[in-house]
Amino acid sequence: MSKDHFVAMTEFHFMNLQTMSEITYYPGMKQFHDSVNGVLKAWAGRDLDSEWPQPLASELIKHMDRANVDVAFCLREPMMDITGGVVSFSTNGFMLQQIEPYPERMYLEANVGPMIRRGIEHAVWELEYLVKEKGAKLCKVYQPEDAGPINDRRLWPFYEKAQELKVPLTVHTGMSYVNPQPNSHCHVGQLDDVMIAFPDLRVIAYHAGWPDTELLIGLCGKHQHLYMSISGIIGWYQRAPYRGYHAIGTALQWMNSDKIVMGFDLPFDDLPRITDYIRNLEIPEDLRKKWGYPQVTEQDKANILGLNLARLTGIEPRKRTKPAR
Repeated sequence: MSKDHFVAMTEFHFMNLQTMSEITYYPGMKQFHDSVNGVLKAWAGRDLDSEWPQPLASELIKHMDRANVDVAFCLREPMMDITGGVVSFSTNGFMLQQIEPYPERMYLEANVGPMIRRGIEHAVWELEYLVKEKGAKLCKVYQPEDAGPINDRRLWPFYEKAQELKVPLTVHTGMSYVNPQPNSHCHVGQLDDVMIAFPDLRVIAYHAGWPDTELLIGLCGKHQHLYMSISGIIGWYQRAPYRGYHAIGTALQWMNSDKIVMGFDLPFDDLPRITDYIRNLEIPEDLRKKWGYPQVTEQDKANILGLNLARLTGIEPRKRTKPAR
């Protein structure tokens, strides 16, 4: 198999810079800023005060080409609780405007939350519209900013609609990394209730469910349509390789590599180190002997880097970039 793999990732956030400039005076902005620095220190080795690429499509495409990344699934950053429900950091409409110049390179990953707070009927309408009329390939569920957890029964009509539309849901799981959002709304174990109630719903659990990664791995083994995404946390795996060896090695003991999905959720200029981490991933012999982990094959890498997302979203897994020579 060629090592020039098709590469596709979810969770590229764009921000409306005009909106962001207008809401700096809200007290919640400082609280958000200070709390998000913890996860950025672990995942990216820097904080929000460091130099970052602009969170816009025109900037992302440059880094995609440099890192030989073919497809990005792009989504709004809501965080409406930061301003008491006044405004979102970006909207689905803004995302559609951003990705329009880059067909077949960037696709919409919708986010129609906070679903309980806005009213389920409104979220269901927008989901159906964005999937049917605007070609959304995925939809993010971010319950830390909503009025109930992942397994809140008020969300059942939304899950039913997503199952009917056959649109995979990408779900934030594990820690709630920022203030003022509670951990109690995104526990990994809550997925079990959802998957039992909606066995044909395809769910991609973000951030490997950290710190409950092993629980998520067990649930992925249990449920046919539950997938583990290494979005965000892959930055930590690359910076602390043995952490990644254990997480991915354990996952491969419980499930095939076709259930591990690539994601991002990092500064755009981190793309090369993230993709190269998977391209070059080999579990050391001592871990394979002592822990029983399998070696990562080229097929495993191809699955994780993009084939799994292509299958889940129905896009063609063909190269859109030419590798640098």
